[in-house]
Amino acid sequence: MVNRERADRVQRDAVGAVERRPEPVAALTETNLREAFACFPSGVIAVCGMDGGGPVGMAVSSFTSVSLAPPLVSVCLQTSSRTWPRLRALPRLGLSVLGEGQDAVCRALAGSGEDRFAGVRWEEGEQGAVFVHGAVTWFDCTLRAELPAGDHAIALLEVGRLWTVPAADPLVFHGSRFRRLDSGERSAVPA
Repeated sequence: MVNRERADRVQRDAVGAVERRPEPVAALTETNLREAFACFPSGVIAVCGMDGGGPVGMAVSSFTSVSLAPPLVSVCLQTSSRTWPRLRALPRLGLSVLGEGQDAVCRALAGSGEDRFAGVRWEEGEQGAVFVHGAVTWFDCTLRAELPAGDHAIALLEVGRLWTVPAADPLVFHGSRFRRLDSGERSAVPA
């Protein structure tokens, strides 16, 4: 039976490519759940605003488009965050989709230091949203709702304005590392 299971996990598809089958995990733990979540690539977003005359911000990898009408996005934030309570109270938030090569910016905004913006180029938008230079997209947002979700909160944000550089590549986080997109057209498959 073990050999049958192994044979089932690795098969060839119709064109002869190896098709892998995930293996069951014996016990659901935070460690193997974190490893499973790391299998899904994501972009990295800087969530920033002006608080008391200076910028405050954090890096977030759980960002999702939600709705076109009205224009809504969401981010998930740890309930243990000391930064989110400061951001939540602000009238406007700037979301910056970090660009390829902004690994150091991500690390700075994800750090626990007092001045996360040291060495980070940024600008203040109208009503206190803060945007990171070098990002591929900026969203100027207002917090519309916040929902509890286990050890995280889901923040639902309404987009008021946006700026984008469509041809630029985003910073990609996958397998607990920063990666690059393959820019070769040979791998592009129309949706």
